Amino acid sequence: MKRQSVYFLEPFRAELREEAVPLLRPGEALVETVLSAISSGTELLIYRGLAPEELAVDETIQSLSGEFVFPLKYGYAAVGRVIDLGLGASPEEKTTWQDRLVFAFNPHESHFVSATANLIPVPEDIVPEAAVFLPNMETAVSLVMDGRPVIGERVAVLGQGVVGLLTTALLAGLPLAGLVTLDAYPLRREWSSRLGATATIDPLRPEARQQALDGLQSEREFSGTDLTYEISGAPQALDLAIHLTGDHGRVVIGSWYGRKPVELSLGGRFHRAQMQLVSSQVSTLAAPWRGRWSKGRRLAVAWEMIRRHQPQRLITHRLPITQAAEVYRLLDERPDEAVQVIFTY
Repeated sequence: MKRQSVYFLEPFRAELREEAVPLLRPGEALVETVLSAISSGTELLIYRGLAPEELAVDETIQSLSGEFVFPLKYGYAAVGRVIDLGLGASPEEKTTWQDRLVFAFNPHESHFVSATANLIPVPEDIVPEAAVFLPNMETAVSLVMDGRPVIGERVAVLGQGVVGLLTTALLAGLPLAGLVTLDAYPLRREWSSRLGATATIDPLRPEARQQALDGLQSEREFSGTDLTYEISGAPQALDLAIHLTGDHGRVVIGSWYGRKPVELSLGGRFHRAQMQLVSSQVSTLAAPWRGRWSKGRRLAVAWEMIRRHQPQRLITHRLPITQAAEVYRLLDERPDEAVQVIFTY
């Protein structure tokens, strides 16, 4: 049996290849992909050749083993249907898995083989177009947990890609004093307002910092945000995040910059402000949560947030996997036109 798989071959070159599907072993399932979602921030780093080659692709996901070396298959948001099981599957396993709609952290390809232990059944009340948002929603849940927003706080979110928009939606449900977002693209700012931001600003404008502070101003004494999220993927945004944050405030860094250099001005107010820079990454639970939380518990919250916020409305493009090369050119050259791009099969 053959499948079609997207490969990153070198910087700025993605290609669809036909290859054999691995043979099924006991405990495995063959999945026919229905949809997969592009994570434009991470995948553009790979497409542009900016992923660090010495770093493991993902140490926690079996289908993403290896390093960021071309040629590379990537992607981690696939929804498909189980069409076959390995030899020796019990009647109970067949009842559980055969024809079941599942989510998998798997690259973009028309068919894939996975251990059933690595498949996540999609709840019956969630459609495939919503289910492909599971990794990004789980990331947004993780970001909110790691930021620990407090009632009445002033919060800013830099970056309104899919993760930024989902984080904004979650934060907008909390009793904050203000929620300001920053993004360079009008389409994303429009969505940010619809999802609950109290103000949304173009960070490229010279007056962006002052506009952000004005958007959070609710009383005379005000020296910056209590909590700022940097999830734009732009290295220069981290310096702006620090400048926006008040004394003893928190900056949660969810961006992955790859090999892009990050320059910070730490010789001024930052030196005395005693703010916290918090690294947040979804692959593992931060230490403060491990005593009571598991990844399964967090995943259940992510499913519930998908039900509540219906993220499939953020899909701007549904394109066949045969157009993979054109899709990545679109994201690279005209990012202002897209929010979430989905491969169809």
